[in-house]
Amino acid sequence: MKLSDSQIEAFDRDGYIFIPNVFSATEIATLTAELPGAFAQVRDEVVREKGSTAPRSAFHLQTWNPVYGALSRHPRLLGPGAQLLGSDRLYMHQFKVNAKAAFDGAVWQWHQDYATWKADDDMPEPNAFNIALFLAEANEFNGPLMFIPGSHKRGAIESSWDTTTTSYPLWTIDNDTVTKLVERGGIVAPKGPAGSILIFHSCLVHASGSNLTPWSRWIVYLSLNRCDNAIRRFKRPDWIAARDFAPLEPLGDDCLAPFAAAVRAAE
Repeated sequence: MKLSDSQIEAFDRDGYIFIPNVFSATEIATLTAELPGAFAQVRDEVVREKGSTAPRSAFHLQTWNPVYGALSRHPRLLGPGAQLLGSDRLYMHQFKVNAKAAFDGAVWQWHQDYATWKADDDMPEPNAFNIALFLAEANEFNGPLMFIPGSHKRGAIESSWDTTTTSYPLWTIDNDTVTKLVERGGIVAPKGPAGSILIFHSCLVHASGSNLTPWSRWIVYLSLNRCDNAIRRFKRPDWIAARDFAPLEPLGDDCLAPFAAAVRAAE
């Protein structure tokens, strides 16, 4: 998949691009069929919500699930990465599925991903970003991602280490700073059907509210980084901040088809 000039301009201006219906219903069904088994596993990579057994995130899933291993090298995801980062030598800094489970999905505080990647991992520059694939519909009720358009232009913003709000610690931005950013840029919450993708800059300030609905809001995130921008500090587990800096080799566009056939055969 190739981004248009207008999409690249929008990414530079706003810090994000939303593209609906990039993956088919069959492909999404193939991916979601793996989630119950993945979230049920008891392993460090599966993080639970605070005070609950509900899943919050499944990290590094591409290394322990072959379907997501194929997705991590899908050309519809790696192609835009190469365009926006100006290099086809990209590695997977982080890969996860955020569950935002029905009734139990908790907040993600206002933050920039690069703030954490810089403070914890010593990533030299914000030459990395997220490609998020909706595995379920994101609507106004089930805790959609919220962005402050243009906030990536500020670069890395001073953040503080929050270990109490949720089960996953994060470098977060104070309320006064968020208020000033919102006064300038407002807030948007890109919403759409399963199969849509959302690409956003590593310095874009974002958050999400809790999910009080019966609808889980599953999103898989690929955090792609240039190989020449690899991290230099290794304080976090490699399932959170990868140590493998080898460039990703894209698979064919039909790389999920064999798994889809297996799902149909099992029905």
